[in-house]
Amino acid sequence: MQDIFTMLGTLRRPRILLRAARLGAKDYNRERHLRRVLAAEPPRSAAAILRLLELERSHDEQRRADDAGYSLSRHLDVLIALMGEARLLTATQEPGLS
Repeated sequence: MQDIFTMLGTLRRPRILLRAARLGAKDYNRERHLRRVLAAEPPRSAAAILRLLELERSHDEQRRADDAGYSLSRHLDVLIALMGEARLLTATQEPGLS
């Protein structure tokens, strides 16, 4: 099984979508954003990232299929949360483990 950072590194999305998510991730607030995106009590960062990856994959499939139910704002919310959680996870790792 791939580790979380490898999975995140393999994501290929349109540049403008990632740029917008990066801008939003600067103001990421775990309690507010993650609770809204997951509609539940925020789990630990690694578990949250795995759930966010599943959600993001679903949104991306809708985007690629030109699905009428696709929501750019929901996709961005998930990407922002994903980037924010990845930063939090990276910050909490001990030096020399990666």
